[in-house]
Amino acid sequence: MGAGSVESSGKEIRSVKTVLVIDDDELNLKLVNLMLTSEGFRVLCAASAEEGLELLRQEKPTVVLMDIRLSGMSGLEATRRLKADHALSAIPVVAVSAYAMEEDIARASEAGCSGYLVKPFRRKELVEAIEKAVTMKG
Repeated sequence: MGAGSVESSGKEIRSVKTVLVIDDDELNLKLVNLMLTSEGFRVLCAASAEEGLELLRQEKPTVVLMDIRLSGMSGLEATRRLKADHALSAIPVVAVSAYAMEEDIARASEAGCSGYLVKPFRRKELVEAIEKAVTMKG
């Protein structure tokens, strides 16, 4: 079966996409990891922007879910660095934050994020944000 086909359980089989989740909250990492692996994604997790940038260079994931408010280097600064690196700049970044103010969304967009997901979110919203970011890339 190819990408987009349906298995007997009725779940759509998508080509395996690797998602790098960067979040300094261990519970959020576990929850997002569980949501995405149950949807057939390969998930990499990083607890800091620095760790995330290193994993980005090693793994070249399909998409990044970037918490905006990280301790240490912010998610916006990490996104700027990713977008400034020619080898990584094509990887789409979806900002994740509990803040939904227009200025927060605008700052994320200016930093190079192609999507914005407000916590808390449902699995469907998470998957849709990833799919949209990947589709926009292509």
